Amino acid sequence: MSDQAEDLFYIAEQFAADARIVDIRELGNGNINDTFLVTLDAGTEKHFILQRINTRVFVNAELVMHNMRIATEHMRSRLYLKTSVKARRWEIPSVLLTPDGRAHLRGSDGSFWRGLSFIEGCRSFDTIKDERHAEEVGYALGMFHTLLSDLPAETLADTLEGFHITPEYLRHYDEVLARRSAPGSPEIHRCTRFVKDRYAWAHVLEDAKKEGRLRLRPIHGDPKVDNIMIDEATGRAAGIVDLDTVKPGLVHYDIGDCLRSGCNPSGEETMKWEGVLFDTDICRAIFRGYLADARRFLTEDDFAYLYDAVRLIAFELGLRFFTDFLEGDVYFKVKQPEHNLARALVQFRLVESIESQEAAIRKIIRDLR
Repeated sequence: MSDQAEDLFYIAEQFAADARIVDIRELGNGNINDTFLVTLDAGTEKHFILQRINTRVFVNAELVMHNMRIATEHMRSRLYLKTSVKARRWEIPSVLLTPDGRAHLRGSDGSFWRGLSFIEGCRSFDTIKDERHAEEVGYALGMFHTLLSDLPAETLADTLEGFHITPEYLRHYDEVLARRSAPGSPEIHRCTRFVKDRYAWAHVLEDAKKEGRLRLRPIHGDPKVDNIMIDEATGRAAGIVDLDTVKPGLVHYDIGDCLRSGCNPSGEETMKWEGVLFDTDICRAIFRGYLADARRFLTEDDFAYLYDAVRLIAFELGLRFFTDFLEGDVYFKVKQPEHNLARALVQFRLVESIESQEAAIRKIIRDLR
């Protein structure tokens, strides 16, 4: 066994209580953290999740864990009172503690580790399979927001200041673009024109927040399709994971991100960006699942900005990918040269498809209210 593997086993053992570790293997393809599935030789708990948190992204990793514990404990207490989910499975990840009662562990190299319970008998998908799956994805986000809807946003720390604040991403983009002197490819020119044409509109949600039309609530921060756990036996949503970005924000960020990722059948990583389309049938199914619960706490102003959320968050992610490409790939993991440029082109093409179907998307929202 290599020194690196021995270190990994030692760290995992700190979250395994008295169980013996049988195996550790990498899990998923996250862009930020390193995730491992730990297999145990134990009675009821067969697995748990071990993660090395990217502290360049999550600078205040202790506060990430603070938010996670507050949110999961609050959701668990609300779940016991919620009669509508008694007949179906819903799992909330638990934060595992070290022998001395801590929610994280520092490695010898300063790395930051945490352990989380594993949702057994479930899997996630990179893209939506069909409309039934889409409705379950929407249900999962609606359940998450509903269970946290009475938790004051100020209870949570803002662990990622500026996250989903599109004007701040634009400001950083301007700074990076100003430092670039090399001539660009046609794809780069396409992206720069795309951003320029939508520059003023991109302040829409932040302006509404400043005007008091939208208010801060607890949000997930990254409710992509692959963070929704689907029960393999029933095909129904059983939980939502990857709670690193739980923080105060606009629920519109989450709704927009869920639809952005769910309504693109080609997926985020397709290299054929020209064929990317926003699927309004999937959009309708996601909204139907989401609003089953969430319509109870959404206000008139919340509904008024739902279309803008769908359009904006796809634009914002494209902007972030493009900026990271221009800056030399310092934030998102890449697998090949110009990977982030390709990702940006996908998101910008998705925005164009959303814009071309604005009337249809707004009608879906009206019909399902």
